[in-house]
Amino acid sequence: MTQPHATHVTPSTQDADGTPAGGGSQGTTPAGRDPQGTTPAHIPPADLRATLTAELGGAARAWLDQALDEAAAHPGGHGPISVWELRLAEAGRRCGPAHADAARVLVLHAAQADPEALNRVYSQGTADERRAVLHALPHLVPGPDALPLVEDALRTNDTRLVAAALGPYAARHLDPHQWRHAVLKCLFTGVPVDHVADLDRRSRADAELARMLADYAAERTAAGRPVPEDLHRVLALTESARSSHGTADPHGKES
Repeated sequence: MTQPHATHVTPSTQDADGTPAGGGSQGTTPAGRDPQGTTPAHIPPADLRATLTAELGGAARAWLDQALDEAAAHPGGHGPISVWELRLAEAGRRCGPAHADAARVLVLHAAQADPEALNRVYSQGTADERRAVLHALPHLVPGPDALPLVEDALRTNDTRLVAAALGPYAARHLDPHQWRHAVLKCLFTGVPVDHVADLDRRSRADAELARMLADYAAERTAAGRPVPEDLHRVLALTESARSSHGTADPHGKES
């Protein structure tokens, strides 16, 4: 699979009628402000469709039903671009930015998009479409085949992509080294660690993560810069690791 290249793009901030999005929509909400567990990556597609259908107006609901029927009737790839890929581009205008992520994830699921198709959409799509691909990964890819997409998103400075990349798929498939650096990426870029799926389990008893966090905190302090509150939270999750190794120093040195 051809690996995509990291780009730095600005998410769409327009409503369905093309005007700037109002407060509270996903078009203007900074990365990490959506509570963990409410993004499309964490909701089974059947439940996601039921919730979205209940919230959409008549015209948007009719468009979604047609888009999902088309995707289910013509899954995979057909020619240079599939009809369901066109629907991904329309989702923000048809459903509004507050519901576009969910609509795109449902279209990808209905189309049974495989890693090759997901790579194509991610590589050619807008930031909004890339985010939807990342949200769709746990529903569509059982193995690590789509990890290059997660890795690409984590190389960007687009905080909404970083947040989307750290859902359940990353929690299952990123190796410990990659995952630790992803947590640090959140601290560097200001993405709240609430967006890191399975944070408690993966942080617990991770002595190497504790060392990295303590080093980062020391660097910030030495430079006269504040230490992110989220760093203290994650460091506390690793406390059992440092205690079990008889360490009292935050750098992991024996006391």
